[in-house]
Amino acid sequence: MSADLSSIKLPIKKDLKTFHEHFSNSMKSSVPLLDRITYYIVQRKGKQIRPIFVFLSAGITGTISIRTHTAASLIEILHTATLVHDDVVDDSNMRRGFFSINALWKNKIAVLVGDYMFMRGFLLAIKQKEYMLLELVSDAVEKMSVGELLQIEKARKLDITENIYFDIIRQKTASLISAACAVGAASVSKDERVINDLKLMGEYAGIAYQIKDDLFDYGTSDIGKPKGIDIKEKKMTLPLIHAFTKCEKSEKRQIINAIRNRSQKKETIKIVVNFVHKYGGLDYAAVKMEDYKSKALNILNTFEDSPYKSSMRDLIQFILNRDK
Repeated sequence: MSADLSSIKLPIKKDLKTFHEHFSNSMKSSVPLLDRITYYIVQRKGKQIRPIFVFLSAGITGTISIRTHTAASLIEILHTATLVHDDVVDDSNMRRGFFSINALWKNKIAVLVGDYMFMRGFLLAIKQKEYMLLELVSDAVEKMSVGELLQIEKARKLDITENIYFDIIRQKTASLISAACAVGAASVSKDERVINDLKLMGEYAGIAYQIKDDLFDYGTSDIGKPKGIDIKEKKMTLPLIHAFTKCEKSEKRQIINAIRNRSQKKETIKIVVNFVHKYGGLDYAAVKMEDYKSKALNILNTFEDSPYKSSMRDLIQFILNRDK
């Protein structure tokens, strides 16, 4: 049985409490409308997994410092900004069970709020002259944008290969978790090897995290009813990509035509889900997820034992055992 989030946080409990205050203060403004919106965002924060990655990486590497708090705030502000923009791009009205910013204040304000948060994050780093932290996070944000655009392009053509798929999720999802681990290490250490090791560990964990999301879309005995969201959005994820490598060309054409022309229909989702199950797409993706988890843990195992290392191991397991 994997640890719950409260036990994972134990080594950094006091640091997270201070971080929450720091993060809330960093979001405040002198504009009443903006203040209401950012207050709404702060009050509906999620599990804040990425700041936890920051603090644990710092603890594994050295002594958590004020620079670590800056790194965690920078990661969380920019992550939140990307979510606000994502909801506009995806025309989504809900976020973590609550109305999204664009649903309550419309797209124009949501885009401007996202822009404001990006600038607050960048200024936070610049004012404290944390240029290395800013470079690491800016690189991740650039990769996220490139990964999203690449995925949109491939969704139109439905011609994605497994290599391209991994390229997309490495940039779109794994880059920010990778950056969280890197800035955590960089906040307490100048050892480039250590920073790069934890950055790579975060990348592997982030890839495994995204594969887990792919599995949710198709459903398993553990996860339950398929969501079918990726199918509706014509996203080619690992279970489907693998199934295409196992079937006849004629069957592949039929499935692609169904996704291209009738992806919103329940019958299409059922056909695609059954197709993926038939050719072992879920089992293949689950094996790949475990492979990347093992790669992440192998890097983690090179560091000295500590409560931070134990919690990091549990955190990686936690994000892969989640049921939503």
